[in-house]
Amino acid sequence: MIKNLVIVESPAKAKTIEKFLGKDYKVLSSYGHIRDLMSKKFSIDVEHGFKPIYEIPADKVSLVNELKKAAAQAETIWLASDEDREGEAIAWHLAEVLGLDEATTKRIVFHEITKEAIQHAIENPRTIDMARVDAQQARRVLDRIVGFELSPVLWKKIKPALSAGRVQSVAVRLIVEREKEIKNFVSEPYYRVTAVFTTENGDEVRAELNRRLTSLQAAKDFLLSCDGKMFRVGQITVKPLKKSPAPPFTTSTLQQEAARKLGYTVGQTMMLAQKLYEEGHITYMRTDSVNLSNQAMAGIAKEIKSLYGDQYLNFRHFSTTSKGAQEAHEAIRPTYLDKRTIEGQDREKRLYELIWKRTVASQMADAELEKTTVDIETDGIEGMFQAQGQVIKHDGFLKLYIEGGDDDNATEDPNMLPEMNTGEQMSSKSITATERYTMQPPRYTEASLVKKMEELGIGRPSTYAPTISTIQNRSYVEKGERPGVDRKYEVLTLSNGKISEVTRHETTGAEKGKLIPTDVGIVVNDFLEKYFPEVVDYNFTAKVEQRFDEIAQGQMQWNSEIDTFYNKFHPAVEYASNVKLEHKVGERYLGEDPATGRAVSVKIGRFGPMVQIGSNDDENKPQFASLPKGVSMAEIDLQGALKLFAFPKDLGELEGKKITVAIGRFGPYVHWDKLYVSIPKTMSPNTISSEEAVDLIHAKQQAEANKVIKVFEQEEGMMLLNGRFGPYISYNKENYKIPKTVENPAELTYEECQSIIEQAKNAPKKPSTRKTAKKETTADATEPKKSTSRSTKTASKTTASKTKSTTATKTTKKSSKSSEDK
Repeated sequence: MIKNLVIVESPAKAKTIEKFLGKDYKVLSSYGHIRDLMSKKFSIDVEHGFKPIYEIPADKVSLVNELKKAAAQAETIWLASDEDREGEAIAWHLAEVLGLDEATTKRIVFHEITKEAIQHAIENPRTIDMARVDAQQARRVLDRIVGFELSPVLWKKIKPALSAGRVQSVAVRLIVEREKEIKNFVSEPYYRVTAVFTTENGDEVRAELNRRLTSLQAAKDFLLSCDGKMFRVGQITVKPLKKSPAPPFTTSTLQQEAARKLGYTVGQTMMLAQKLYEEGHITYMRTDSVNLSNQAMAGIAKEIKSLYGDQYLNFRHFSTTSKGAQEAHEAIRPTYLDKRTIEGQDREKRLYELIWKRTVASQMADAELEKTTVDIETDGIEGMFQAQGQVIKHDGFLKLYIEGGDDDNATEDPNMLPEMNTGEQMSSKSITATERYTMQPPRYTEASLVKKMEELGIGRPSTYAPTISTIQNRSYVEKGERPGVDRKYEVLTLSNGKISEVTRHETTGAEKGKLIPTDVGIVVNDFLEKYFPEVVDYNFTAKVEQRFDEIAQGQMQWNSEIDTFYNKFHPAVEYASNVKLEHKVGERYLGEDPATGRAVSVKIGRFGPMVQIGSNDDENKPQFASLPKGVSMAEIDLQGALKLFAFPKDLGELEGKKITVAIGRFGPYVHWDKLYVSIPKTMSPNTISSEEAVDLIHAKQQAEANKVIKVFEQEEGMMLLNGRFGPYISYNKENYKIPKTVENPAELTYEECQSIIEQAKNAPKKPSTRKTAKKETTADATEPKKSTSRSTKTASKTTASKTKSTTATKTTKKSSKSSEDK
């Protein structure tokens, strides 16, 4: 018999909890959900109140049997899944599937894995909160309806294997709208005027004109008006300023700050935070509250006094403006405030340090500054120069922590000003007018997109990371890396009575890590906006989240809200599915092919964006060419489109076999025999010579030769190869990791390789955990899959060869747990 059986969500959490419980407790993991909506069917009974139809996934059957067996032997069962709605639903599913007796089953929650928190939870058990379970089911059902009914419409009208989702589609809309703003933006030049003045004591003061000049002539005229003028000190304004620290982290602000300061993606941040939580280092990482417990406040005060003294302590109670925030919960903070560092990998340590500093700084004294503004005037000019500086009187929280900003160039210059008096005469050493340009709206980063979604009330803490991951995995959005373009600008300087004019160059528009919509993303968004405006409406999406909150509080029946939505949504699906369109969605006519007179258009084809010459009604079959990566459907013109049909191009022969140049979905490449070699960006497919192509082929052959460590005569399909992470075994298009105990992989025999493969095949497969689910899927990623991806793992596979396999479509892994929060 087992006296106490504790069931948690993840094995890492189980391992940590076991350290705090005695021998009377056995801790097992459910590895996230043990049942979910059926993966390949609609799985919702619309006629009977939208009742969900659940199934136990095949990979969870043995686990469920193990849990049933343990539960039958236990006197008391403690359901200890997470405290959010998803965790509540997991507890309910466990109780249902395992057939648990209410009399011997207790529900416990804790937002930090410490001995004190777990003991407190055991002393204060409760029953399963069905209102929270209903809220989770409402989200799951609504997202399944949207995904399952809308995705086939996209398959029919745009291209196969597309998907739509309630939250992901709104996130894509945000990015598409920002891209349209950028394309419509017209940058205008202006001139920024700065000057260096000399005081009576010989000190230099830098200042800037308090207005902008709109043209080159205006800049020249202004500089000439300053020639020979004496300047004087006008009004001196000294203003005391106070800066207060930012509140402790919520899920959203942690994701944003980790991106700014540590360069982590939103997904990486959540993965690391999950690990820190499960190891007992921080409180629960999915929260929108900025509250701190009294125990935490006491721990923070002790640290501040110890490190900096009483004058740096200032208690604060923060409140959040986030819609639907759970104020009863705590912010993300270290579980033990006296633990300033932790053991672990560097990335974990850096994230923990960030959380520790932010938490402690939130209760430190304000920073006291003195900001000085000096007006510098002269007669006969419009406007005045202003010099600004600041002095830190008391650093307060700045001694420990400075919050990051979304603007990469936002740096405060603590300019120190010399002593000056009103009326004091000043001479100009130099006055410079520099041409600048108005800036286009910035593209979203992952962090700024999270911030915008939170502002609009779209999604909840647990959905930000998987939503951003999903829209990239489905190729609606990609992280752009743009080199920028060269731009000239004029610099005019007045010095010693003369104006010198210099033309300089700068690189502008360079971007890295920004979210850019793909052609497919833009076309899908435009289609949804036209036929399903409510699905991508910001206010509707935010209101749905509010309804979920009301359901969780027991103020509304979950299926009545679903019914209201479905009665509007389903007819729209039927209409959009049956409407006859004159042109394919997203199609754009470019003109006529001069050689044939046939129509040339750009559209989304089965395998992505493409150019088409002719139509199905023509006597001759249409010709097709894929758009190369980096070429937009909106930007390509007739001339650029026709160039794509110049390929494949024959470059002669090598060893009796043809060399051709072609352009595929992933860019230009050279094809020879069975080898595909990507053409570098430094070379043009239009001008590449036969000799250059041969050099690329030989380089690729050398790289392939170095990749192969060993081949086996006994079986052609088995090889030892060098990979990114070291040697591995390739066998029948599958890869197998070589155990670390093997000191010299090159000496492995055929029989030893066979043994390693057999061991790998027979190793028990672990069920997917909640952490995996959070990382790989989003709450609205529930639509059916129409096609699966194919991958080839042979040694000769190259990036360029993917151009020959454009039939492969991306899919995301099904998780055992959908994403949901409080």
